[in-house]
Amino acid sequence: YDFIVVGGGTAGSVVAARLTENPNWSVLVLEAGVTNEGVVLSEAPLLVTEMLTHPIWSWNYSTVVQSGLNGRVIPYQRAHILGGCSAHNGMFYTRGSADDFDRYAEVTGDPGWSWDRLLPYFFKNERWTEPADHHDTRGQFNPLVHSTTGKTAVSLAGYRWPAGSRVLQTTRELPDEFPFNLDTNSGSPLGVGWLQETIGGGERSSAATSYLSPEVQQRPNLHILLNARVFKLLANKSIDPVTFHGVQFSHNQSPSLSTVMASKEIVLSGGTIGSAQILMNSGVGNKTDLDGLGIPVLLDLPSVGQNVSDHCAAVITWAVNSTETTDEIGQNATRMNEAFAEWNSTRTGPLSTIGITHVGWKRLDMSSDIFRQFKDPSAGPRTPHVELKFSAGALGGAQPGHFFAINVGAVSPMSRKGVHQAQHQRPTGPPLIDPGLLRSRFDVLTLREGIKMAQKFVTAPVWKGYIIEQTTPDLENTTTDSALEQYIRNTGSTSSHLVGSAGMSARNAGHGVVNPDLLLKGGAGLRVIDASVLPFVPSAHTQAAVYAVAERGSQLIKEAWS
Repeated sequence: YDFIVVGGGTAGSVVAARLTENPNWSVLVLEAGVTNEGVVLSEAPLLVTEMLTHPIWSWNYSTVVQSGLNGRVIPYQRAHILGGCSAHNGMFYTRGSADDFDRYAEVTGDPGWSWDRLLPYFFKNERWTEPADHHDTRGQFNPLVHSTTGKTAVSLAGYRWPAGSRVLQTTRELPDEFPFNLDTNSGSPLGVGWLQETIGGGERSSAATSYLSPEVQQRPNLHILLNARVFKLLANKSIDPVTFHGVQFSHNQSPSLSTVMASKEIVLSGGTIGSAQILMNSGVGNKTDLDGLGIPVLLDLPSVGQNVSDHCAAVITWAVNSTETTDEIGQNATRMNEAFAEWNSTRTGPLSTIGITHVGWKRLDMSSDIFRQFKDPSAGPRTPHVELKFSAGALGGAQPGHFFAINVGAVSPMSRKGVHQAQHQRPTGPPLIDPGLLRSRFDVLTLREGIKMAQKFVTAPVWKGYIIEQTTPDLENTTTDSALEQYIRNTGSTSSHLVGSAGMSARNAGHGVVNPDLLLKGGAGLRVIDASVLPFVPSAHTQAAVYAVAERGSQLIKEAWS
């Protein structure tokens, strides 16, 4: 093969599709997971919460003990399916702030990673689509910052939950604290606006459905091998620089390993956890750690697996005086059967979207005492510290009743940690995943202030008579800041937005894993293209950024070999 793509996830699917546009290049995709075809729990947007409970579509990872979460170990969702996390995530299409990308350009010394220069790659990915219910979307988004000609469908919610109209009314009643933002994907996300989702025609649009369509999969120069787990990359150490040329993998859990060679490049798209683990197994990483694991060292790159960051989140819930919530569908079999029948026949109704149709992005008060203790870690003045996800139903709660919930996320975190290879289980066992959630007190304070914002949000007059009472356990009688902080540490969890384990840095930098062209530092023949290359987590769900990285990465490969 000319190219081997390790991982058929969000980024790998893009790279495979783009490289095989050249009929003279042969591409092999090695994907550890299963097919996405016919997986209804992935296709029907509202059923994603059900999908996440099934082990077949997940790696079933857990973190190491999280000291910032009062010693808890938490599950860590990573997809085990063609299309990767785009096939089993919450479908949020949130680009982040222009500042996020301008900071990438600054730290890499490559203006190609700036917002203005990356916007065409967002457009190459995005195919703006009308919502499933065909409602009039004027005043709900700005068409000037969207593309109708890309691959992945993006739309507004195709079903109206009554909570959504109350969220919008709050922006009129409390406009100073919660101003309406016509389009939070313009590069200036601050405010409250309509959520944009990777949904088209009432169905999830994933990297697998949008880039690896049946037509693309029939290209004679593209081969996709599922259930193919890559263990290590092979390189010629006698050449300077170390040149990667092969991949060792097992197929269908076979104990025997197969080897396949690439004549041009290997593209590592295993995600923030998978890519770091494969690099370390291949002898690329911190020499001291690799020596301790008994792995022969190919390249001493101490940054491999380090500097990862994620978004920590906490939830606050209220009982509501309405049966039109996602809880009704989850708890009432008759209602679920009706909703599924509607979706199955017309791709409309409550299953055609998720329970979150609006989202808010807020900065902390820059005059707050917090910034006497901490330097602002956000990328700039257009960048939020807090995300507010407004849900027409309980989030992850199994208690009977009907609810409104706000998921509060710390989206400009200070906490950093790493992904490491476990000594005793190399190379087949799970890695040691340490997102370092709430290691920095700044992130705790961010969530504390975010919960106060959420509580303020529901004081708008429109919620009177709709909200009955706050029902979050451990939070009803919490009045002091210290009690609120304990609640956050006791209940906070991951948003599964891990980035940074193979971070980009400037070409001459002494740290980092890849150069701005995504080629491995000190090596040849190997590029990393996935969320792991982002040196900071964007102030947004990571899916859109990963698509843009994959589109630009594909273009960089084309330019290098044309």
